[in-house]
Amino acid sequence: MSLLAPRSHLLNDLNVEAYRRSVTEGVERVAAQLSGATSPFTGVTPAALAPVVDAVDLDRPLGDTAAALDELTEVYLRDAVYFHHPRYLAHLNCPVVIPAVLGEAVLSAVNSSLDTWDQSAGGTLIERRLIDWTAGRIGLGESADGVFTSGGSQSNLQAMLLAREEAKAAHPTQLRVFTSDVSHFSVRKSATLLGLGPDAVVVVPTDRERRMRIEVLAAELRRCEAEGLVPMAVVGTAGTTDFGSIDPLPEIAELCARHNTWMHVDAAYGCGLLVSPTRRGRLTGVEHADSVTVDYHKSFFQPVSSSALLVRDGTTLRHATYHAEYLNPRRAAEERIPNQVDKSLQTTRRFDALKLWMTLRVMGADGIGQLFDEVCDLAGEGWELLVADPRFDVVVEPSLSTLVFRYLPGRPTDPAQIDRANLYARKALFASGDAVVAGTKVDGRHYLKFTLLNPETKASDIAAVLDLIAGHAEQYLGESLVHAS
Repeated sequence: MSLLAPRSHLLNDLNVEAYRRSVTEGVERVAAQLSGATSPFTGVTPAALAPVVDAVDLDRPLGDTAAALDELTEVYLRDAVYFHHPRYLAHLNCPVVIPAVLGEAVLSAVNSSLDTWDQSAGGTLIERRLIDWTAGRIGLGESADGVFTSGGSQSNLQAMLLAREEAKAAHPTQLRVFTSDVSHFSVRKSATLLGLGPDAVVVVPTDRERRMRIEVLAAELRRCEAEGLVPMAVVGTAGTTDFGSIDPLPEIAELCARHNTWMHVDAAYGCGLLVSPTRRGRLTGVEHADSVTVDYHKSFFQPVSSSALLVRDGTTLRHATYHAEYLNPRRAAEERIPNQVDKSLQTTRRFDALKLWMTLRVMGADGIGQLFDEVCDLAGEGWELLVADPRFDVVVEPSLSTLVFRYLPGRPTDPAQIDRANLYARKALFASGDAVVAGTKVDGRHYLKFTLLNPETKASDIAAVLDLIAGHAEQYLGESLVHAS
């Protein structure tokens, strides 16, 4: 097969027709796959798919877009896990809105880099405007600022960096970070990356609603100071990964003010409440935070990645500022040139803000909020189904759109056997491709989890998946009983 000259593949004014044709072909393939998906997953195993991928000779190009797309269907599109399907109920992955996908196509083609003004121009101003808009929704005040990030883990890391630099301590080993026992693992990971030591994170237990116990936090802060240690930060969570629970933010804010401690709110999941027409009050207290993590690619229905870190005092972002003569020399700051690299942990950075911009300009904030309200309402319906079903134990009534539960047989059974039955049910369901659910541990026991982020999912889908789970679990227990006898 003859190959086109390499220059014919460059996106420029000479090749716009090839660009249009190739992108159209790609969109048609994805559209066909989406419309033809009858389940969220095919059930393919790593052992079955890996040889197909390994067989591709990357040193022998196909030379044709259509042929490459045919191959891509075999190695990826056919067996991808599709979050748009109503029975994908597993992790914090959302179906994406079309205006954001359009923004993705534009930003990838233009390929702006958001580190400096001379690489992005209008992109810089759009990102800054969206940061101001988000900070306004949170209520951080006129001195607020922020920057887009790759995701919640990076936002939490940068927040902890700022908190560390703002804290007054003779040595990093004196610093302590307080967070709940169900907060995101990136809080602990950030402490390690920042060299704070293994004892730096103080884990605060949660109540029955899986919210940080404020009286324990107060006691731990007092103990910390009595021992000559420095309370560097308290991390409250607005939407825990496992339960969607929201910590008591107003009370945390009071304690942080009393102890002169940085307050960070990880609202990577719960940030959808910022645009909710009915549930915004559940974020009360977030306006007192020194920093806030938001993940638009969770509850704003944006493609990965689309996230941000917001701070109350924009001057604290200076702790992430380094100057390079070839990129952002000090004179650029003196000349008030808006270089976003001055605020970011990253240098080269995609124009991810464009996706949210397009979404707001087409749908509006209320449109996003209505979608998020729908999945929260759905979680309420799911809760009612689980509470009324004697086959299941459900942990906590949802604050957002997450349900944690497990199958319980209607007869006395060893708890470890029940754990294995729930694990089996999850794996069997995934292998079948009929639905995808997540799992976690609660008080040492295995539980299953629905993370509901698809407004097209119905209560009937939840009921059907519960029946499938019960069937798989019963099959396992029945087979185990036979083997035991």
